Amino acid sequence: MKELLARGGRRGLIATLATAVLAMSGAAAIAVSVAAQKHAPEPPRSAAGSPGPAAASPTPGENAQLAAATLAAHSSPEPVPKVTGPVLPRSDPVTIDISAIGVHSALQYLGLTAQHTLQVPAPGPRYNEAAWYKYSSTPGSLGPGIILGHVDSAAQGPSVFFSLGDLRPGDKVLVTRADGLVAVFSVDGVRRYPKDHFPTLLVYGNTDYAALRLITCGGSFDFATGHYVDNIVVFASLVGSH
Repeated sequence: MKELLARGGRRGLIATLATAVLAMSGAAAIAVSVAAQKHAPEPPRSAAGSPGPAAASPTPGENAQLAAATLAAHSSPEPVPKVTGPVLPRSDPVTIDISAIGVHSALQYLGLTAQHTLQVPAPGPRYNEAAWYKYSSTPGSLGPGIILGHVDSAAQGPSVFFSLGDLRPGDKVLVTRADGLVAVFSVDGVRRYPKDHFPTLLVYGNTDYAALRLITCGGSFDFATGHYVDNIVVFASLVGSH
């Protein structure tokens, strides 16, 4: 059972969406349909923190998929913002490490399906790996880099981002890149959003710093629909590299 998460845009891409008819997606996860399955941790309000050093305004009360279509159809090119904080040149990500929750994963590169929905890690040997949305910023470069992961599966239980809700502001996320640099991000906030009130611009909109968004499913499981009702989003910003 695949559940589409939010769609949105990244720095400099909204205009491309309008011309190339490309709708961006955030993430997707396979939901667990077994009542006895261990429930993934949820972030408390104290972990909400900040979306980052400089955040775009959210899109309140708007269905995430509808918001994406609105961005693609009506947005115009945005001015290049003044850059805040460290920024690295573009380089594709290779692995992600989050020691606070015991995550080490190679990164798949995912694009879009013919239906303009995000491809998700398919069942098989790479199902429990995280994935970088290849039309977002490369982690460490200007704008939001998007990395998604499954929360769990009925067959295998907890997946790569099962414990995402346990992260707290100040925890570090390390992304090793193809150029050999390790981009070091600090968590700014961890939040849970209802899928029908997903803040598309806040998560996917332009930033004037190197941002990272980690996304998975969360909240309660709706057995009537077969999907989780919320998304867990981790907001992080680049603080250095080595």
